[in-house]
Amino acid sequence: MSAATDTTRALLRACHPGPAFAVTVLTVLLAMSWDTSAGTALLVGAAALSGQLSVGWSNDLVDRHRDRVVGRQDKPLVTGAVRVSTVRRAVAVALVLTVVTSLALGPAPGFLHLGLVAAGWAYNLGVKRSVLSWLPYAVCFGCLPLVVSLAVRGEGVPAWMPVAGALLGTGAHLVNAVPDLEDDRVTGVNGLPHRLGARWSLDLATILLLAGSAVVVLVPAGPVGAAGFATLTLVVVLVLIGRVAPGRGAFHATIGVALVDVIALLARS
Repeated sequence: MSAATDTTRALLRACHPGPAFAVTVLTVLLAMSWDTSAGTALLVGAAALSGQLSVGWSNDLVDRHRDRVVGRQDKPLVTGAVRVSTVRRAVAVALVLTVVTSLALGPAPGFLHLGLVAAGWAYNLGVKRSVLSWLPYAVCFGCLPLVVSLAVRGEGVPAWMPVAGALLGTGAHLVNAVPDLEDDRVTGVNGLPHRLGARWSLDLATILLLAGSAVVVLVPAGPVGAAGFATLTLVVVLVLIGRVAPGRGAFHATIGVALVDVIALLARS
């Protein structure tokens, strides 16, 4: 295996590929729910992906010293699988692509999306250490539908969409933080999940995820029908699986909940 291949794989691991891929898919599915062209859907997805890459890589850059302290062997910057300079260059390229693809969507959706990316960076740079650690997640998940709608339809979204997104985003933050609570405390991170503790974080996340999904299924006009009830049932199953899954299982289940909700929205459009 070549050094270039090893570096590429390490870069992919360092970008938080799961969340980056999931957010990109969610964004494209939202665009498709409004019958946009394939080209616009791909452009929206490219903007989302490049923004997520910049946030993911910057997260590992900012946290590399903390990750070394607690011996995070799953982090390429800790193990030496990729150089700091390489990740910095990747961040720079991702940021340039984020600006180009975002503004190509138009001024309103473009600048709004850049604001969401800035919120992700703010989380990395210090908000994660405060009681407001949940806020960037709520803002980004809540405003993502508005970015997509402005890009593909040139108009806003009903109020229930940002509400549902904010609920799902806050729940995602809580479950994502739980596996790292002890390591984070050692290195001085004291966000909302750390103040609540693992049990209360998971309990609150369960309520938020179920509430967000209920908003998606029950609030839009039109009969819910069997599909709506099937969606809620699947959401409940995923949430319960997340409660007992080890490691990052709860976060993966949360991403599954978001995907189910968007697919339900797509089916009803």
